[in-house]
Amino acid sequence: MSQEEDVLSKLSNIIDPDLGRDIVTLNFIKDLKIDGGAVSFAIELTTPACPVKDEFKRQAVSLVSELAWVENVDVTMTAQSASPKSNDSLKGLSGVKNVIAVYSCKGGVGKSTVAVNLASSLARTGAKVGIFDADVYGPSLPSMVSIEDTDIYQQDGMLVPLEYENMKVMSFGFVNSEQEAAIMRGPMVSQVISQLLGGVGWGELDYLVIDFPPGTGDIQLTLLQTVEVTAAVMVTTPQNLSFIDVVKGIQMFDTLKVPIVGCVENMSYYECCGEKHKIFGSGALRRLQEMYGFKNSFEIPVLPALSTMGDTGVPAVIDEPSGLIAKIYSDISSSVVREISRLKFGQIAKPEVEYIEDKGIKFNYDGEEKYIAPKTLRAECRCASCIDEFTGEQILDKSKVPENIKPTNIHPMGNYAVSVIWSDGHTSSVYPYEVLKKL
Repeated sequence: MSQEEDVLSKLSNIIDPDLGRDIVTLNFIKDLKIDGGAVSFAIELTTPACPVKDEFKRQAVSLVSELAWVENVDVTMTAQSASPKSNDSLKGLSGVKNVIAVYSCKGGVGKSTVAVNLASSLARTGAKVGIFDADVYGPSLPSMVSIEDTDIYQQDGMLVPLEYENMKVMSFGFVNSEQEAAIMRGPMVSQVISQLLGGVGWGELDYLVIDFPPGTGDIQLTLLQTVEVTAAVMVTTPQNLSFIDVVKGIQMFDTLKVPIVGCVENMSYYECCGEKHKIFGSGALRRLQEMYGFKNSFEIPVLPALSTMGDTGVPAVIDEPSGLIAKIYSDISSSVVREISRLKFGQIAKPEVEYIEDKGIKFNYDGEEKYIAPKTLRAECRCASCIDEFTGEQILDKSKVPENIKPTNIHPMGNYAVSVIWSDGHTSSVYPYEVLKKL
């Protein structure tokens, strides 16, 4: 075995926890050089924000150093570059590797706060980050980041984004320097947003966070159909109205095949005297987890300082980098990064779910084939028509589910669930794969 093969054999013991394969098989090892007892190479990750990059480097040095002939190990951590995009109208995005939509169907839930702090947290990992405020009617970014020089100018035919704390930022609020009301119809706003987003020279970015305006209209559809959105983070609050609206948003993103990689519940609780008080209600986040199988769900507490920081133009993650909010957003950004990595580079095999006449609903997971009786699955529906939205009590009378009920349509919903339309006319059933496993 050659010295190069010795080194690669050692490095093949390092497994990417998200992709489930070793870093040699994943072709992460670049520029391997051997000069006597000196070994140098680069580990090219999918993103510079990889939460396990330091551990990869430590393992690589340790494993290669075990070889008797090795005297020195030099490891450089790098990240893959963006693939050029061919759409001329969006040439400003040609160097952007990942686009993250931060969205809520309902306004006033703190979506912009989440977007700014998520972007700030990603930037703190060393990733190249941009944030785009896509709300023309009520842009929030100019108030949430304190930039002294907000003059917008062009260079080589492209708008030059402003910079704030190692992030590139842009908003209609910066372009509309007079802060006049944007009196425009939906199609005109959609055109303005598309031109502004694609006409900015974002350069090389690992992540572009788009703060979506609330709703499911022209602007949202135009963005999702025009821009290659990598993934979405949903934002909600404990109130029932917010829960109902976020479900509509989930359905829109699912229809347009944009995976949801996280859900954030703002104003989740207020902590006093060592106890968490659910002053705005509880259960909404748990219901989203149960209905859609979200694995990455987070609670943001009510903190007066959080609002103050936003009003002063300094995001909480930057103002208190070692505080509670910064820690929560570190967990959020880490989960988002890892989930995007799984989506883009992993081999995620979704379970097969289909209806077989006279047998039931086939559930094939990891090569193991099981069947669920249609009546059993129909009775487990947890939608608003079957479970009381306020009390969580059962509305559906399971004894009245027809014995001969069967699904008329089954299709995947996002990454962790399937949607089922039933022969009794019920159309809002969603079952996470984890629920199917238990059944």
